[in-house]
Amino acid sequence: MTIREFKMPDVGEGLTEAEILKWYVQPGDTVTDGQVVCEVETAKAAVELPIPFDGVVHALLFEEGVTVDVGQVIISVETAPGAGDAAQTAAAAPAEAAPAVAVAAEEEPAAEGRQPVLVGYGVSTASTKRRPRKAAAGVPAANGTGAPAPAGAARNGSAAPAAPAAPAVAVPAQPDGERPLAKPPVRKLAKDLGIDLASVVPTGDGGIVTREDVHAAAAAAIAPAPAVVVPAPAAAEAPVPVPVPQAVEASARETRIPVKGVRKVTAQAMVNSAFTAPHVTEFITLDVTRTMKLVQELKEDPDLQGLRINPLLLIAKAVLVAIRRNPDVNASWDEAAQEIVLKHYVNLGIAAATPRGLIVPNIKDAHAKTLGELSTSLSELVATARDGKTSPADMQNGTITITNVGVFGVDTGTPILNPGESAILAVGAIKLQPWVHKGKVKARQVTTLALSFDHRLIDGELGSRFLADIAAVLEHPRRLITWS
Repeated sequence: MTIREFKMPDVGEGLTEAEILKWYVQPGDTVTDGQVVCEVETAKAAVELPIPFDGVVHALLFEEGVTVDVGQVIISVETAPGAGDAAQTAAAAPAEAAPAVAVAAEEEPAAEGRQPVLVGYGVSTASTKRRPRKAAAGVPAANGTGAPAPAGAARNGSAAPAAPAAPAVAVPAQPDGERPLAKPPVRKLAKDLGIDLASVVPTGDGGIVTREDVHAAAAAAIAPAPAVVVPAPAAAEAPVPVPVPQAVEASARETRIPVKGVRKVTAQAMVNSAFTAPHVTEFITLDVTRTMKLVQELKEDPDLQGLRINPLLLIAKAVLVAIRRNPDVNASWDEAAQEIVLKHYVNLGIAAATPRGLIVPNIKDAHAKTLGELSTSLSELVATARDGKTSPADMQNGTITITNVGVFGVDTGTPILNPGESAILAVGAIKLQPWVHKGKVKARQVTTLALSFDHRLIDGELGSRFLADIAAVLEHPRRLITWS
């Protein structure tokens, strides 16, 4: 038997970590070359990972929800002899030099058929680099050598060691000055919860602090004080207890949400953009009644049957027409070369709100698409984003972005540029409002557009002409033809 390791790959443009969202296999399952074994979320998108060889799953090294660095082993697979190079651990290798996974078969005679109690914990004896735990007074080492016993060896139906198991004994908190043993995800959890690992009582094999230990310590930290009894006046028949608010009420006052994946990168990108590119925002309120009528007519057009026709489609087309009339707005700033880079293509970004956070995929070469092709691209972009399947490539090299805040009933805003782009257009809610039309006040469909742009690339005149042209097309959509 040969045990091969599969490491977390760099699934996109130099990313350094990814969160495991879901495992599609479990120990004991048979896998084949190219089979998807898990789904991970990078800083840019959710990606499915295929295994590159055949075999039987030996161990899953991390549980769902854990963020893993690129290059770390996430799964080991038993393959037939000669199926590939094995990454095995030598029996005599010291614990400090042990690789992340893969123990030789002769070291674990009871490894076959093991099922982990918690994915990523108690599966492999060498799943992480770890120094041996010194035996505490009155608590003998589990294997008589001072090193932790193989995790899970006697709790899954496999052959147990010859020596009788020692009775369960609570391991005391870490001695002063000694760094507590814990896996990286547990250390991160403790840091997020503000728990000092040195004060946590470990219950894991070999004195390892587990996630449950950290949660227990956090719960103890906010445990309610005993109920305080207020002495009653002499005339009262019984004392009236005044309870202190329970822990659940105290914890319900605040919720901490780890910032990771797409949300983490979006936050950092917005900070960098806001404090790097000098933003200018201009606004214009306009009558889009004619555009809304055109939307209805296009929906009834037999040539466009099956396509999604909505105001955003015509707004996107208006932006593309305005870019053609004002090509200098379609540019980027090269900080290293101190140059303005004019783009002769338009990768039109569409801000999409997803369960994992805001992402901005873009339609490649949107300037060259017909109305029908643009509609298809928009529908595919939105559907892919909502499913969390947007690839990193779909979010790169954008030039100008549209964000439709109107779907939330918002009139307007001051959007922040997507990093590397020259402008972003916020589209407000389209509402029936009183408007002077042909000398009379009438109810018309009105909206407000807000354009933020990089003042290094676009001066006030150019930005104003660009925004005015977008508004002009939406007020009189026949310009989609006359200006094209």
